[in-house]
Formats: sequence, C-alpha cells, structure tokens
Amino acid sequence: MKAIVMPAAGSAEILEYQEQPDPVAGPGEALVEVAFAGVNFMDIGVRQGNILTQLPNPKILGVEGAGRVLAVGDGVKDFKPGQRVAWVFALGSYAERIVIPASSLVLIPDAIDERVAASVMMQGLTASHFATDFYRVQPGDVAFVHAAAGGVGLLLTQIIKMRGGQVIGRVSSEEKTSIAREAGADHVIVDSAGRFAEATLRLTQGEGVHVVYDGSGPTTFQGSLDVLRRSGTFCWFGPVLGGPQPLDIMSLPKSIKIGYAVFLDHIHTPELLRAHTAQLFDWIAEGKLKVRIGGEYPLAEAARAHSDMESRKSTGKLLLVP
Repeated sequence: MKAIVMPAAGSAEILEYQEQPDPVAGPGEALVEVAFAGVNFMDIGVRQGNILTQLPNPKILGVEGAGRVLAVGDGVKDFKPGQRVAWVFALGSYAERIVIPASSLVLIPDAIDERVAASVMMQGLTASHFATDFYRVQPGDVAFVHAAAGGVGLLLTQIIKMRGGQVIGRVSSEEKTSIAREAGADHVIVDSAGRFAEATLRLTQGEGVHVVYDGSGPTTFQGSLDVLRRSGTFCWFGPVLGGPQPLDIMSLPKSIKIGYAVFLDHIHTPELLRAHTAQLFDWIAEGKLKVRIGGEYPLAEAARAHSDMESRKSTGKLLLVP
C-alpha cells in the first residue's frame, strides 16, 4: 500500500510518498480501507518534532479519517467487513489502509457522507468539547472565537449559536470574513497582528466576553486576557503554535478562569466517543451543523496540504484522498 511517511522531523518537504507493507488486523482490531484522511495542525506538530516524539521515526502521519472495514481480528463483534467507519487518534491514517482498535471506531450513518465524517472527527469533537463541556455556553453568552474561518472555528461558531450564544470571530484576512459570517458569527474582526482587544471591548460596551477560545499561539494570549469580562473563561488550545510564558497566577485579571482544553478528556471512553459523534452526525443530518471542506488533495500531495494549512491560506477542513 501507499502511505505518507516522515523519515525525520522537518518541514513539509521531508514527507515521502512510499510503498509500505499491508497491515493485518490482530485481536480486537479492524483493517480499514481509507477513503479520506483528515489533515490537522496536530499532524504538523508531529512532523515538526513537537508532538508524539516518543514514537520512533520513520512513521506514517495522520490520526483521523473515514473508510470501509476490510477485515476484523479475533474478538471484534461490533464491526464487520463492508461497514463504513470513522476514527480519530489512530496514528498512520495518511495511508491506503490502516489497522485500528475496534474500540476507536464509530459507524457512519447512512445519511452522512464519508468525506463529511472524516472532516468532523477531530475538529467537530474539539468544538463540541469547548462549547458543551469545557465551557457550557448559555443563551446570551458572548464568545470570542479565534481563527473563525478555520475548521474548528466554523464548527465552534455554529455550536455556540445553536446554544443561544453570540460570536465575535477573528479572521486573518478580509477574504475570510464572509465565511465566518456564513457560519453565524455576529461580528467579525480582521486582524493578523493580535490587536483585536480594543474592537472587541467596543462591541461589548466595555464589558468583555464571557469566554474566549484561543488556539492561535502566544501572540494572541494577552489580547485574549484583555477581551474577557469579570469571571470570564479562557479556553486555551492548540499546542502546535506553542504556549504563553510561565504565568504568575496572582497576576491574572478580573477573577478569570483559565484552562488548557484537551478534547480526549471529552471522549475518554468508547461510549463517550460514540455518543458525541452520534450527536455531531445528528446535527449534520438535521442541517443544524454545516461542514466546510476547504480542499481535497491526492494522498501523494500531503506536503502541499501541510504548506497550505501552515500559511493560513486555507479555510475549513483539508482532506487527503488515497
């Protein structure tokens, strides 16, 4: 089979399109033919040598996708060949085939396209965690969403609106404003330099927002602090771009609450994984949640997909097609 392999940490150019041995399902596992693999900032972090460094190189990239079961190993009762499945956090998804623990799979309902399923496993579950678990958005809450035209930002905006909240979205260019507004953002601020706090405070009559979702790295950290109202909540995510400087907890303003949101805490059992993905699939089937696919690339062009994501050219979800 063909796969995208990183021989060592480095830039997108180090990725290699290689022939690899066909995997075989062992006990408790399923062999899946990959139809679509999701591209995530996590993959860039792995490629750069910042994440999953405990796994030796060379290794096949990718952790998310959708496809069809080809075979199952001993002890697998919930899945059978021919079924359509999706997954997240299965390393080696940038490939034509992958072996995955059956406990990490979810069935794709008939009403959901495989490309859509592959697009929401990482980013949809992340957005769900942020707005329904880490900070439970309530009617009337005002949320600030960074990268509001990105994959997570678009889904997060829609979930916040479903829960009765208002959204102030930040995008990096004028071209992305219409995309953020289509997702439901009430206000959109164009900013690429981290100077968004003053405009946000004007929009909230000086009060600030109830919650800010920031995965944009250290350059926006202070601004995100500044836009919060008293007792507001700061949801920090996105380790690929690095964290802020060490914090003196007594220097935090306005009695705010701050935390690092990890969506694996949202789906730490197979039952939770299936319950939360079922909710996402229901929202999509009902037309309440729309998935924007910003680009599909042949598997061999994974390096181009990485470069487009890193350059912030892309919007929505990027997919690789084996």
